[in-house]
Amino acid sequence: MSVHPTEIKLHQTSRILEVAFEDGSRSQLPCEYLRVFSPSAEVRGHGPGTGTLVTGKEQVNITAIEPVGHYAVKLVFDDGHATGLYSWDVLYDLSVNQESHWQDYLRRLAETGHERQD
Repeated sequence: MSVHPTEIKLHQTSRILEVAFEDGSRSQLPCEYLRVFSPSAEVRGHGPGTGTLVTGKEQVNITAIEPVGHYAVKLVFDDGHATGLYSWDVLYDLSVNQESHWQDYLRRLAETGHERQD
């Protein structure tokens, strides 16, 4: 059963998407994090092991949040990326597992020799 968001608020200056869920949890998700974990096929790939490690998105921002039915939002990023549909399940997973996802991303960056440019 999906946990639905009760509020989605973009803070463009700080590049944070704040999401509150019906279970009472609330997350502050950086735009960079949402961009590098986009559920799009471009990022996730079309099968196991086919995803792309997205780099260089430290300053990316969201320019629009578009509802998709009663199950998702499409986030439009200022780098032109707009193909990922963030279902409520995806948003909830990115929220509750933010720390472990981010640490895994940083590990993958290090393994490939990439460095974030804060």
